[in-house]
Amino acid sequence: MRTATWLFSALTVALAPLAPTAASAELRPDRIKIEYVAPEKDDQKAVYEMLKKRQALEKVREMFSPVMLPVDVNVKTKTCGFVNAFYQRMARDAEVTLCYEYIGQIYEMMPEMVTPEGIAPNDAIVGQFYYTVGHEMGHALFDLMDVPIFGRPEDAADAFSTYIMLQMGKHDARRLIGGAAYAYKSFIDKPEMTIKTKAFSDVHGSSAQRFYNMICLGYGADPGMFADVVEDGLLPKQRADNCYWEHREIAYAFKTLIRPHLDPTLAAKVMDTQWLPPEQLSARRR
Repeated sequence: MRTATWLFSALTVALAPLAPTAASAELRPDRIKIEYVAPEKDDQKAVYEMLKKRQALEKVREMFSPVMLPVDVNVKTKTCGFVNAFYQRMARDAEVTLCYEYIGQIYEMMPEMVTPEGIAPNDAIVGQFYYTVGHEMGHALFDLMDVPIFGRPEDAADAFSTYIMLQMGKHDARRLIGGAAYAYKSFIDKPEMTIKTKAFSDVHGSSAQRFYNMICLGYGADPGMFADVVEDGLLPKQRADNCYWEHREIAYAFKTLIRPHLDPTLAAKVMDTQWLPPEQLSARRR
């Protein structure tokens, strides 16, 4: 009886009409606000100035301007006192924070020159930056638009970010995915590794899993453009054989749950924008 009563109560709650949320408010595009908060530490000033010079947040605002949102989303860079990037729902709006500590770490991890895989230093920085922004914006959109998620939210945010980068034109997409994946590649360079079991309790997937998931979606989207990741052994063929279907599922979810909330004119403009500077030193092997 206790089990039956509990099940009835759970179903009653699950099927009850949802209370009004922000998503029921008027939706409109161009609701991304940006702010470069002055750093609190001297060693972060170089990152702060570089971001402003490259208009990093202005590009983020343009990239997500097509999304029709019920509230403003404030994207800001600031000193956090820890290495992170995160999304928060506020009382009247929402906020995505990119910590200078985290952005500084991206710079420290970039290669000094074009890697054997063809990843240019600039692509490694920009790719990981956009991947991180896209991940946190994924959390924001899932929350503000009441997007249902089966599975772990962090995995869904990763998939959302990767899919967004794959829409940025063939030339930019290959460089963005390659640059973003570079930050995780060091974790798969060793065929075997030992980690504490507790690591598997983290809300995020392991760095190696995030690497494989990212390049799998790229290969699934365009096997020709990403053929080298299989040829060079970066993506095992057993996984590659299923990547088409993995990408297809993400594409269907985006088409069904996200695309109806995009302003078509602004979305077309974003698709036609070149998000990376000219390719440096043949940044990919042919």
